[in-house]
Amino acid sequence: MTDAEVQRAAGGALWRCSHPDGDPPDEGIEVALVHRPRYDDWTLPKGKLNPGESDLAAALREIEEETGYTGSPGRYLGEVSYLKPTDGEARPKVVCYWEFRATGGSFFPTEEVDDLRWLPVDGAKGLLSREADQGILEAFEEQPVTTSVVLMVRHASAGNRAEWERDDRLRPLDAKGRRQAEGLVSLLRPWAISEIVSADFVRCVETVQPLGESIGVSITQDPLFSELGYPGSEERAIELVRTMANREWVTCLCSQGDVIPDLLGRLARQDDLAPHPRKGGRGSFKAKKGAVWALCWSRGRLVGAESLGPPHQGLEASLELPGTLG
Repeated sequence: MTDAEVQRAAGGALWRCSHPDGDPPDEGIEVALVHRPRYDDWTLPKGKLNPGESDLAAALREIEEETGYTGSPGRYLGEVSYLKPTDGEARPKVVCYWEFRATGGSFFPTEEVDDLRWLPVDGAKGLLSREADQGILEAFEEQPVTTSVVLMVRHASAGNRAEWERDDRLRPLDAKGRRQAEGLVSLLRPWAISEIVSADFVRCVETVQPLGESIGVSITQDPLFSELGYPGSEERAIELVRTMANREWVTCLCSQGDVIPDLLGRLARQDDLAPHPRKGGRGSFKAKKGAVWALCWSRGRLVGAESLGPPHQGLEASLELPGTLG
């Protein structure tokens, strides 16, 4: 069975506080289920990917189309696989799910979805028509909901260090790196990024420059996240990342290959985060050039991390706290 023969879809556990003025994760949490009259079933919002669309982008789009609500992505929750009858034969289908916090909107019935219910997780599990979907909500409730996200980007391709004769801090992106930087714009679009921080190397700044220009956010340069500024200042770097994590918005941070694995490893050990690879994942904190780690935090504590490959290479691995979804 080739990848082309597998039907891919994506969706999410859309949640909100049960009280309008509630403050997660202290207040009760409700998740949204939708009713599809065509199948007469209750399900998490989901749908098929459009051509060239990433799993996460499709999940965000489908949630808005089926529920009327916009959402902010949080932890990756896993996938559900099953055989779906298509053109007289059973075709494998894989649905990937994320956690999404409802950020606005309202529901209006359509021909595809005629009802929506906000329910506590236990109630939602009881109403779901497909038993396999209950595992997604079990994964959702295993960790506190995400309150902030830090997107840690490794700079894109920048040629060969050995062939660069000038100050290495000035080495720019090559043609491949410029394409990767442009690709980051669409890869990171599902997150409403409010802040961009970069190591003060030209290749790091150039990696997030198209992103900053596309969303109208300026880039703050900080030498602390460069391979020259980080050694000996690891605790300061950790403190600054945790400051980012305590803000209720999304920060994009561009750094280098010698910094990211060590920095993530230190943060993970402090918060008892263990490598937990998905299928085909390496289960480590390494990142290819142009790749992204989406770090999910709950009240300043790291509760999940997801490795997004360089643009157009897809999802590579995820990490969860020990004992959670495999």
